[in-house]
Amino acid sequence: MNEKSLWLFTVLFLASIHLAEAQQPKSIPTVGYLSRDLHPSDFRAPAPRNLEAFRQGLRELGYTEGKNIIIEYRYSDGRTERMPALAEELVRLKVDIIVADSYLAARDAKKLTTTIPIIMASGADPIATGLAGSLARPGGNITGLTNLTPELLGKRLELLKEAVPKVSRFAVLDTTTSVAKPMFKDGQAAAQALGVKLQLVEVKTPNPDLEGGFRVMVKERIGALIAGSGTLGSSLYRERILELVEKTRMPAIYPTEPWIDAGGLMYYGANIPDSYRRAANFVDKILKGAKPSDLPIEQPMKFDLGINLKTAKQIGLTIPPNMLARANKVIK
Repeated sequence: MNEKSLWLFTVLFLASIHLAEAQQPKSIPTVGYLSRDLHPSDFRAPAPRNLEAFRQGLRELGYTEGKNIIIEYRYSDGRTERMPALAEELVRLKVDIIVADSYLAARDAKKLTTTIPIIMASGADPIATGLAGSLARPGGNITGLTNLTPELLGKRLELLKEAVPKVSRFAVLDTTTSVAKPMFKDGQAAAQALGVKLQLVEVKTPNPDLEGGFRVMVKERIGALIAGSGTLGSSLYRERILELVEKTRMPAIYPTEPWIDAGGLMYYGANIPDSYRRAANFVDKILKGAKPSDLPIEQPMKFDLGINLKTAKQIGLTIPPNMLARANKVIK
């Protein structure tokens, strides 16, 4: 083959490769959505406002579900023991990214893969739970957002004390996890500053003995309750906890807005839908080539206070006017 023929062959060969690549359809990225919560079809499930916020965030970035992005949904229906099998399904599907709705979901996914990026849309302190080395440089394959800050439990205690100034004995109801004790330790400093006693009442999962936890609180003469934001914060346990709170007529503060929609007295916490909307930014960055280990874990930017005046009236409680003025949401 002479030089001219070789040149022509090379040009044709490269052109054929380019044509083949042009004809090859681009693969649509797949995101696995791993949730500890109830499936939206369950009548007990709240409106999927967090998921809708995540979808909205994707749309704002140019992603349309079913068109240029696919989402595989997996729900454990509040049963934490089901999470590893659901995470394994997503890993087998070779999804491009796993979006976890809690540190539990992120933890179970991390045990199965060190290569698939995992984005925590909301969850406990990733350092205390061992999911990340630091917020600035998480390392590994996990990044995303945490909805907890060290001061959060103390702030809830302050608000609850403001609503029930005569109460001196408070309790935190939470699950036996690596998160509960560090959070409680931070809350103790606020309790000392307020001159009140704060007690941690732990229940084991799965199948937490909520009735037993409330019996302990009645025995200890607890006057007001701070509901934990871990596993007990899922909608699976919400109805029963609210029933027990109503039965004991105990003033309580909760971690998220759906609690007061369902009849809880008040809530204070990170604006969770905002965190889910921001989680879409992490999806976009990773799909464009960023490594999760290089993306700092973000903390909440918005905190909300909500008060249910109907519930306050039922238990004979008058909420201070200045507290009502600070509330983002008031149910009358």
